[in-house]
Amino acid sequence: MRDTRESRLLLVLLIAIAFALITVDIRGGEDSPVDGARRAAATVFGPVENGVAAAVDPIGNAVGAVRDSGERHDRLTVLERENAALKQKLGSDDRNRSGVRQLDKMLKRAGAGQYGIKGAEVIAIGAAQGFSWTVTIDSGSNDGIKRDMTVLNGDGLVGRITTVGPDTATVLLANDPDFTVGTRLEKTDELGFATGQGDRPLRVQMLNGKAKVKAGDRLVTFGSQAAKPFVPGVPVGTVVRVDPSGGDLTRTVYVRPYVGFTKLDIVGVVVQAPRQDPRDMVLPPKPAGPKPTPTVTVTVTPSAPPADGTVAADGTE
Repeated sequence: MRDTRESRLLLVLLIAIAFALITVDIRGGEDSPVDGARRAAATVFGPVENGVAAAVDPIGNAVGAVRDSGERHDRLTVLERENAALKQKLGSDDRNRSGVRQLDKMLKRAGAGQYGIKGAEVIAIGAAQGFSWTVTIDSGSNDGIKRDMTVLNGDGLVGRITTVGPDTATVLLANDPDFTVGTRLEKTDELGFATGQGDRPLRVQMLNGKAKVKAGDRLVTFGSQAAKPFVPGVPVGTVVRVDPSGGDLTRTVYVRPYVGFTKLDIVGVVVQAPRQDPRDMVLPPKPAGPKPTPTVTVTVTPSAPPADGTVAADGTE
């Protein structure tokens, strides 16, 4: 096409239309009017993209592995510095020694599961945000926080990120009635789904109606695809009651969560998922059983009377 006035006007018009479509698409979100066209394009060009990807995957995977290794190391280094800075900040005031202990405990949990976490403080509860069980933390998109990231503390699963601002984020707590997470029973690997019940124990629907479950058994998160919204292996809680199955296909158990949702302070957002499922490694060691108390038996032997027939002080001869 020659560089004429008409061609320049046509170019400007096409650019304006493109910007208008982009604006409509962004404002429309999931209900965008161009979403259908996007899906149609994906249907047409998807096979071509897969073919090209298959041809370059061996090289791309090798290069990506080297690049990701360096990026993961750099990211973990940054997280360690940020968490150390938070620890120093907390330690600057004697009143915050409890926060330092919480941070230490949380970092040990994260280390056991190989989670890359960003430490944060709870700065508000959700009363002003509705009737749901939520808290606000002092980290947001500027700190690498994204929607549907797992949140934990030194005890176990706290919740997941639902809303993210530049410097704050909202966490939906695991005891909220709208909260559901896949669980796995320690050792037996029986799967279920835990749902929040406010200040009552979590309700867990076991997929196997004949699963052998008893009070005292422990559960961890099963994990989600691509580790969002949940990474695997985070402690959830301990079984306190088991409903009889009654021949049902599923079985209901009730679980006391490890986390105290009414006294949250220091939490960690998992910004780097573990390479492998930690399974039961993050669970705390089970307490040893009580030691038996030794029983001491005292046998009293009566003394013989004096040989000379004198009377003792107690009146015996």
